[in-house]
Amino acid sequence: MSSPELPSVPPANLLPEVADVRVADGERLRSVELPGVTLSVRSRPPAREGLPPALYVHGLGGSSLNWSALMPLLHDVVDSEAVDLPGFGNSPPPDDGDYSVTAHARAVIRYVESSGRGPVHLFGNSLGGAVTTRVAAVRPDLVRTLTLVSPALPELRVQRTAVPTGLLALPGIALLFTRLTREWTAEQRVRGVLKLCYGDPARVSPEGFRNAVLEMERRLRLPYFWDAMARSARGLVNAYTLGGQQGLWRQAERVLAPTLLVYGGRDQLVGFRMAQRSARAFRDSRLLTLPDAGHVAMMEYPETVALAFRELLMQATDSADEGDTGQPGARRAPGPPATGGGSTADDKRG
Repeated sequence: MSSPELPSVPPANLLPEVADVRVADGERLRSVELPGVTLSVRSRPPAREGLPPALYVHGLGGSSLNWSALMPLLHDVVDSEAVDLPGFGNSPPPDDGDYSVTAHARAVIRYVESSGRGPVHLFGNSLGGAVTTRVAAVRPDLVRTLTLVSPALPELRVQRTAVPTGLLALPGIALLFTRLTREWTAEQRVRGVLKLCYGDPARVSPEGFRNAVLEMERRLRLPYFWDAMARSARGLVNAYTLGGQQGLWRQAERVLAPTLLVYGGRDQLVGFRMAQRSARAFRDSRLLTLPDAGHVAMMEYPETVALAFRELLMQATDSADEGDTGQPGARRAPGPPATGGGSTADDKRG
């Protein structure tokens, strides 16, 4: 079904040739064909065989590249793979044009099942946080632990700086935006994205900035780029309106896996105030607050996020050794989020 505001996208086998996404040193990129979708999967060899598998899921407008700074920091404790959601990174659009949170979650589930790697240590950022929350809720057998970096869970009072992204979900807005920004260079677009997503854009190295510009130029040549963005934004907004057992907060409460929650104090897309609500919703959670981070803490402060995950992994391993079933028990209220320039992990277990 074609989008009402964007021209229809040709089938994947008829799309023009566009350069593949960048592959960092030590990484490998491959395509995996699944029912209804073809996914691009980025991987990095683990330090040794037999390590537990991990799978990373990016946010709206991102790709598996968003995890390239974190994956090498965990290569000695997990066997890492990062997926490009359908229509993003190096993955072509889904056959049915469905970019809902449920469809993205279904693609992740299909990949984990087909790879035979589950259960996995599952990571999600932003939109990927909503997707992985749904995966962990409906398929607990596939998830060992859950790490959420600024997860896009419903907020009653959306930040003003997040409104333009949400407007992409409205019919006609994506086409209007492409017309208004037709003369913008890839460099101008990247600077805008960094200003929105980073707590301090100056943390991006000159090489990182050049790579981001090249990636933006590549994406803008894809005929389905804005369609994937608009439909995924609409899918996220639609997920916010669901009630009952399909509501994302209700599903967060159903997650059994030990969960690490990471929130940035300078996040302009997901409110920092949501950190405490998330810590209460996920029954077995640790809260890491980074007052100077923005929306992509795993890119800004990968060492800190890696350390927090190692602590989560140790906790999960200890619980498994003790025979903890992960079933809800008595719950303690989480401590307050960190303030100032440092970072803390508050432990709250069910």
